[in-house]
Amino acid sequence: MNENLFASFATPTMMGLPIVILIIMFPSILFPSPNRLINNRLISIQQWLVQLTSKQMMAIHNNKGQTWTLMLMSLILFIGSTNLLGLLPHSFTPTTQLSMNLGMAIPLWAGTVFMGFRHKTKAALAHFLPQGTPIFLIPMLVIIETISLFIQPVALAVRLTANITAGHLLMHLIGGTTLALMSISPSTALITFIILILLTILEFAVAMIQAYVFTLLVSLYLHDNT
Repeated sequence: MNENLFASFATPTMMGLPIVILIIMFPSILFPSPNRLINNRLISIQQWLVQLTSKQMMAIHNNKGQTWTLMLMSLILFIGSTNLLGLLPHSFTPTTQLSMNLGMAIPLWAGTVFMGFRHKTKAALAHFLPQGTPIFLIPMLVIIETISLFIQPVALAVRLTANITAGHLLMHLIGGTTLALMSISPSTALITFIILILLTILEFAVAMIQAYVFTLLVSLYLHDNT
């Protein structure tokens, strides 16, 4: 119980060098490229899930938006696999770092906004000033809409960081409580252990849901600008 509560969120190092890049690259091993005429069950399930998700997510897009299919599918696979690997004991979850999530959110958001200004300039500028706005409210509304536009990538990153971090902290606290209660009250420890198991199952769902929500919001930003 004396362990630092935020120790699991510290950037791991080896011989004084950060190994975050290796950890980020590790999930790509979980998705091997099929090199056989008939795939095994695991690869077939992976391909079926990717096709199902891409069909559902890209159905609202036009031809320009559908060019982002590969990027969005790679994004949801990366975030989902990273979140799931972070649930393993003594592992590190890169998506608990706000800097990394901002590094994913800002370029993707900026790409969608630039596409909007390039292909739908009038419509993109019209978002800053709703139709029928009184003249005396124009400066205020332009400032508000501009701020709301620049908040979008921050909201993307903060949402992912907060949800993953909160789940990890809660699991850490309940796990530590269960360990401390084993020598004091085994019956109470059993109850907290059951709660920990249920919370772990919930965190598996949250890990996948947050990957889907992050990618879906980027997809919606893309749809608004294409």
